[in-house]
Amino acid sequence: MLDRSTAPSHAEINSFNLPAPEIYHLSSGVPMIMLRGVAQRIIKVELIFSAGKWFESKKGVSHFTALMLEKGTITKNSFQIADFFDRHGASIEISPGYDFVSVSLYSLTENISKVLPVFLELLSTSVFPENELILQKGIFNQNLKVSNEKTSFIASKLFRQHLFGDTHPYGMSIEESDVNQLDRLDLSDFFTHHFSLTKVFVVGSIDDDIFKLLSSELLIIQYDAKNKGIPSFFVSENISPEYVEKDNSVQSSLRLGKGTINRSHIDYPALVLLNHIFGGYFGSRLMKNIREDKGLTYGIYSSLNNLRNATFVLIGADVNRINKDIAINEIKNELSLLCNKPIGTQELLMAKNHLLGSLQLEIANPFSVIEKIKTIHLYGLDDSFYNNLFIKILDLNNISLQRAANDHLGGNLIEVAVG
Repeated sequence: MLDRSTAPSHAEINSFNLPAPEIYHLSSGVPMIMLRGVAQRIIKVELIFSAGKWFESKKGVSHFTALMLEKGTITKNSFQIADFFDRHGASIEISPGYDFVSVSLYSLTENISKVLPVFLELLSTSVFPENELILQKGIFNQNLKVSNEKTSFIASKLFRQHLFGDTHPYGMSIEESDVNQLDRLDLSDFFTHHFSLTKVFVVGSIDDDIFKLLSSELLIIQYDAKNKGIPSFFVSENISPEYVEKDNSVQSSLRLGKGTINRSHIDYPALVLLNHIFGGYFGSRLMKNIREDKGLTYGIYSSLNNLRNATFVLIGADVNRINKDIAINEIKNELSLLCNKPIGTQELLMAKNHLLGSLQLEIANPFSVIEKIKTIHLYGLDDSFYNNLFIKILDLNNISLQRAANDHLGGNLIEVAVG
């Protein structure tokens, strides 16, 4: 009989080893990274294109090109496409981003031979129907009007503009006038020039027949082995505070932050732990001070945002507008304490345990494991990146953390408040 009066034995985990994926190169040259061993008879095929906002010639063209991929091909309209995947228990997920566009197929393993050709048809013969584009533009503009009434949306947009400049791909925003200027020829041209396959990630129940199927069928997607180069852009950072009053708004949305080091920097593990202590979990300093002690907000966070060509730390919260200045001052006070006073032993131990436990939970299943593997391959990291991150966080002490806080979190912050 189970003895519930005795706690399970405690075991320390001192490493973070990801399963090694199988890496193949299709005959076209495209790398295919594959993780087998899923017990359930399901499979995910994810295609990555270097076709994000970074490569746009017109605002919004990357977003709408990606969005329209499943809206019509030479042989099928949007209804027929949606109906086909529904009937076969499959789904498509399209994720346009700042650097990449991801297009994924989820399927039952026994149906992959039926749905994969149609999935690839979307990525090879999309016709971007005019009527569908008009519909999608209308939906986008309506959602944009709703979003522009939200203080949180405006604050985030202004923060990115201050950090990068409003002409930088990471800083510019799509406005209704930009959407209205797009036409299907813009989308078709962007698709032709930028939707060449970069990498393929596959996870699931995969046998040799499925491997052969993928190896042959994926060749239909164009791949340009030549490195066209990545465009470069000038960052025009503006650290002047911006406070925007919004009529009839009870709350004020705060966004503070700055650019910082990326994953390749030697101090990145220290920055990850510092961010966790500062505002990365419910027991963080920002939560204890501004939520628990002073009751200024329901929630406040800080996060590290990693893009291919930039990394920044962002602090966000919604507070009563009359408490805006108090909240901003308290955020700055907590950051100053992080830079000028060593972290206590108990606080450091608790934050380490929570952070490292969270990392372990992030690889609880093969689909989350492949996300970590994808990060390694898309951002040019070493295969041992996550294990090294884990070990270095374990070894960090309050002296090295205080130094890293001064080096990478000290100095001026960009401040934006809307409401």
